[in-house]
Amino acid sequence: MTGPTGDAPTEPPSEGEQRALAAVRASGIRYAVTRHGRVRSLAEAAALRGVAPGDIVKTLVVRRADEDFLFVLVPGDREFSWPKLRATLGTSRLSMPDAEGAREATGYERGTITPFGASTAWPVLADRGVAGRTVSLGAGAHGVAITVDGDDLVRVLGATLLDLCD
Repeated sequence: MTGPTGDAPTEPPSEGEQRALAAVRASGIRYAVTRHGRVRSLAEAAALRGVAPGDIVKTLVVRRADEDFLFVLVPGDREFSWPKLRATLGTSRLSMPDAEGAREATGYERGTITPFGASTAWPVLADRGVAGRTVSLGAGAHGVAITVDGDDLVRVLGATLLDLCD
């Protein structure tokens, strides 16, 4: 991976995609871009990106309190554990914002959210399954993804690695 690759976009990149890719470039990590359009399933996204379903990383936005969020990165084929996250953070109250709340917290529409270029650099927690492999995650627009080294992803985002899945 040396920089952007993949099919040429059929329309100009969205503002979200531009912002996310600029942040990835600024991070200095190696990456590849895949543009495949909207998908209906994890399996379809994985096939179009040329990765296994477990190599796709979901970016979840979790609310700790009013105006206090964090990003949680989990492998696409794993089930996120609320009890583990609550125990890790020492709180019994966590929630996910609705679509508008997620957009306000990140600057991205649900389904396109990435920590790269988010409107606020919220803390990042990553499941241990993200490290030690090549992963693919959203890049600020529907059907656009970046593929990166998971260890690089954790490092440049300053993510804390934890056991967050069942």
